[in-house]
Amino acid sequence: MGELIMLLFHARTTAHVLHLKTKSFAQHKALNEFYDDIVDLADTLAETYQGEYGLIESFPTHYRPYAEPLEFISALRGRVMELRKTELSKADTQLQNIIDEIIGLIDRTNYKLKTLR
Repeated sequence: MGELIMLLFHARTTAHVLHLKTKSFAQHKALNEFYDDIVDLADTLAETYQGEYGLIESFPTHYRPYAEPLEFISALRGRVMELRKTELSKADTQLQNIIDEIIGLIDRTNYKLKTLR
């Protein structure tokens, strides 16, 4: 679970950096909304997980920066989906629901990045 939480925390930083670098107002706003919302969802996921399983003991420190918003958001979605399968049981519906909200945020951001210019 530590890897998933750290991925989401890093996603916030990446989105903020891309937000500051873009010349597109639509990308600027979409990334702003993403980084404003992702930390609360990551925190909710971590606290809910810890309420069931105890403290998360390990948080990896690797970080990959991205230069392109669409590449970033696509890679993030793929990795969240992979970790969801390995980190959580289908019986953990309360945790799966939070992940659904995270995927929803990623998908909304993807739509805005692709469509709104």
